[in-house]
Amino acid sequence: MTEQQAVEYLHSLPRMGTKPTLERMRALMARLGDPQKNLKFVHVAGTNGKGTVCTLTAAILQKAGFKVGLTISPFVLDFRERFQVNGQMIPKRDLGRLTALVKEAAEDMEAQGLEKPVEFEAVTAVAFLWFARQECDLVVLETGLGGEFDATNVIDAPLVAAITCIGLDHTAQLGGTLEKIAQAKCGIIKPGCTIVTYPAQPKKALGEILAAAAEKGCELVVPDPEDLERRKGRPFENRMNYGGYEVALPFAGLHQAYNASMAVEICLALWRKGYDIQDEAILEGLEAASFPARIEVLRAEPLVVLDGCHNPDGARALAATLEEAGCESLTAVVGMMTDKDAAPFLKELGPYCARLLTITPEGPRPRPAEELAALGRKYVGRVETRPSLEAALDEALANGWDLLVCGSLYLASQARTLLLQKLKKAPKPEK
Repeated sequence: MTEQQAVEYLHSLPRMGTKPTLERMRALMARLGDPQKNLKFVHVAGTNGKGTVCTLTAAILQKAGFKVGLTISPFVLDFRERFQVNGQMIPKRDLGRLTALVKEAAEDMEAQGLEKPVEFEAVTAVAFLWFARQECDLVVLETGLGGEFDATNVIDAPLVAAITCIGLDHTAQLGGTLEKIAQAKCGIIKPGCTIVTYPAQPKKALGEILAAAAEKGCELVVPDPEDLERRKGRPFENRMNYGGYEVALPFAGLHQAYNASMAVEICLALWRKGYDIQDEAILEGLEAASFPARIEVLRAEPLVVLDGCHNPDGARALAATLEEAGCESLTAVVGMMTDKDAAPFLKELGPYCARLLTITPEGPRPRPAEELAALGRKYVGRVETRPSLEAALDEALANGWDLLVCGSLYLASQARTLLLQKLKKAPKPEK
């Protein structure tokens, strides 16, 4: 297979199975020799912040001298971002070769009368194969959806199970309450692992995590917000001191400081389990990590901010960061998917926006721009639709408006590519 054939095959698979189960994934991995059994994992589930916690943790472990596998879901710019070893994406040839093996195993399952794997199961199988062949010391593994029946949960007990901030998202699949969603995420907790969770976890979710820890007999670590001190800096600068680890974090916002505290505690838990992780590695890893489209400031003046947030909790974190940075009268270019709760999302951002330009984004479940605009008029004074993302960006940049782009990771991926091209070519407009 070529890289293109591999990506096309993986995308051709169903997104969801007939029912939540690990049986398809177990059958697939058995046909591939169960490579995941030869790996050690940090397993990360949650609603918001999974990608950041995974990225920060992997960066620290790499600085500590380990060979580190990392999965990211979804990708932002390149499909191969899903599979990384020490910050390098899977080579195109390896993606093709390993996907061909997964395809062969999937076809054998069908020939035996079994349900074929869904897309994320096949993607995860490729990751396990590659990490095993690369002989990774540790793998930082991000769940896709939920936890209990997520394809990644075919692994044995991880060294650390991390539960990031729980919020109301994917309620059709996971349940309509924080308790039910937390229960699904806690499915990654297995006897023998250490649990690390978000320091400002909602009480209803934290109750489920405490219950799971007690049931499985696991150590639970909750970073203490009182141990986190944030230093005053420039807008969107995130200087923090957590338990003596003082860094300039490359991600803006209090919520990212909380995510960084989780990464520190994950690595300290690994240290207690015998992994040599020095304080210098923690400091260097926190400052060296990079992750696009997480309240990413692409230009300071006029302001251009890009964020992949797509649910009310993500919007709330973004709004708090905008408040902290003193932002107001922004032009927001927003596109969302139909399965996301758009009204409370827009309500959170409304106070910081003078103008809302809605677009119909590319992606599997695009919400029409007109529908999003109708919801936005309750919260923003001036709301208009635009025929395309590029048209909205061109208008904002030409007028020198302070710009915020958000609402979907699909949108963030498209917008980032366009914005980097346009900002590189265009001189700074006058306000």
